[in-house]
Amino acid sequence: MRHFDLRAKIIKTALSLNETGLSAGASGNVSARVEGGFLITPSGVKYHKLRPEDIVFMDMDGNATGDFVPSSEWRFHLDIYRQRRSAKAIVHAHPPYATALACLNKGIPAFHYMVAVAGGKDIRCCAYKPFGTPELSEEVLAALAGRRACLMSHHGLIAFGDNLEKAMSLAVEVEVLAQQYQLVLQMGEPELLSEQDMEDVLHRFWTYGDNAQKVENEKRRKPRKTWKSGITYPKRSTFYKRPEEKDSL
Repeated sequence: MRHFDLRAKIIKTALSLNETGLSAGASGNVSARVEGGFLITPSGVKYHKLRPEDIVFMDMDGNATGDFVPSSEWRFHLDIYRQRRSAKAIVHAHPPYATALACLNKGIPAFHYMVAVAGGKDIRCCAYKPFGTPELSEEVLAALAGRRACLMSHHGLIAFGDNLEKAMSLAVEVEVLAQQYQLVLQMGEPELLSEQDMEDVLHRFWTYGDNAQKVENEKRRKPRKTWKSGITYPKRSTFYKRPEEKDSL
């Protein structure tokens, strides 16, 4: 069987959706990019019953191979992988706080600087379309422009990353932000961070977490004199893979 270890990781990630409370039962889905396509959880199978051979392979034309049919949401997984080369793994879930906001057609504005963790100055909520449809996929792609996560109206959330662990971590971050935002709304309307505030945060994030290691590695490869004093982060374009993934700033 090809990609046995990755299939096992997909199952582990799917199980963590239940363990973290991001999704109940068999709701939600998980996928990971492989050569020629992607692997995705099957439709309607409870995660604790999954075996590596149950994970479905899909090619980039939307053809499935395996004993089960793929998740009913395979279409937006396919389209995200087609459009975003940086997407290596995708998590879709129905967590309570993010879904509650999505049922009000609300995204998450810049009430807290960590909103930038999804790649932009806010976390959008895409318009409602029936699940599994091309129309939903189109709305998801629009909401993800320049972002790595979004809410889905009357549905849930989507997050993608460099690998399964990062995609799952981002999904958890978005759910925490959704919970915090709702707590704030109970006390009143928050004063949002300005465009300039969030622009500064986005720049600073390029030396935050994993990117901090990328910057240090780049410094080690270049002569020290090429790094001007007082510069604490590179231009954001250093880490962008494709122009269409940039924000409209």
